[in-house]
Amino acid sequence: MYPLYDAHNHLQDAWLAPYRAAVFAELGKLPLRSAVVNGTAENDWAEVEGLGVTHAFVQPSFGLHPWHVGNASALWRDRLTEILQRHPTAPIGEIGVDRWMLDRARPDDLRLKGLVRAPLAAQIEALRWQLALAAREDRAATLHCLDAWGPLTELLRAMPLPARGFLLHAYGGSAELARELARYGAYFSFSGYFLGDRQRARQAVFETLPLDRLLVETDAPAMPLTDGKREFELPPLPDGTALNHPANLRAVYLGLASIRKMPVEELAAIVAANFQRLFGPTGRAR
Repeated sequence: MYPLYDAHNHLQDAWLAPYRAAVFAELGKLPLRSAVVNGTAENDWAEVEGLGVTHAFVQPSFGLHPWHVGNASALWRDRLTEILQRHPTAPIGEIGVDRWMLDRARPDDLRLKGLVRAPLAAQIEALRWQLALAAREDRAATLHCLDAWGPLTELLRAMPLPARGFLLHAYGGSAELARELARYGAYFSFSGYFLGDRQRARQAVFETLPLDRLLVETDAPAMPLTDGKREFELPPLPDGTALNHPANLRAVYLGLASIRKMPVEELAAIVAANFQRLFGPTGRAR
């Protein structure tokens, strides 16, 4: 079996807590070499750190997600700096910008419950600070972007970026924009959610992206695969929200290989090299 790399997930998420032991047991059966577990706020960084201690395949990553900017304490920069100092090879993420939660999200969306929805200017300020830190220390950065490609692209054009590159997770932009972003060092991860019949446009984008910039992600427990594509199931939330089992990673590889019209073993070798180039250690002091 070819090795698997999950470029983006949230294994610390409370939604997985009731099933965590079984989930990690299934992950242990896979040829999973590494999985980047993204912290999103001050209150989950310690749990991400703990998963990195107890599971060898976990690569902890720490950042302030745009959804959590409005609830961040005045000390969040100090706390993030402190935990990154303990993990000199950790990426910074998940960070980014999000207009969706401001303009299109429902007021009662369960994912945003209890969150102060920070204005775009505050999100950009937080992103700028974190990207600058990633650039200074040559850490990989994982970026989230929903409905804000213009502001994000303007920022990426204007400031120093990590020499090793950065990841646009679950990339939802155009093929044309991807060509520009690749010049700045962008990698693009494919989500299993994109295998749905309503995601033909995103499939078409990933059909043309440069092979040397492709990665694969689950974003578990979010962005579940469509019916018929899942190999592993989790019970839905009480409101019916479907959860994504992270062991569905293999199904995402198979789906992307089909879109690229290439053997999955060949794709897996390319993804492994890309993952190691972006997220692997460097000889440079940090």
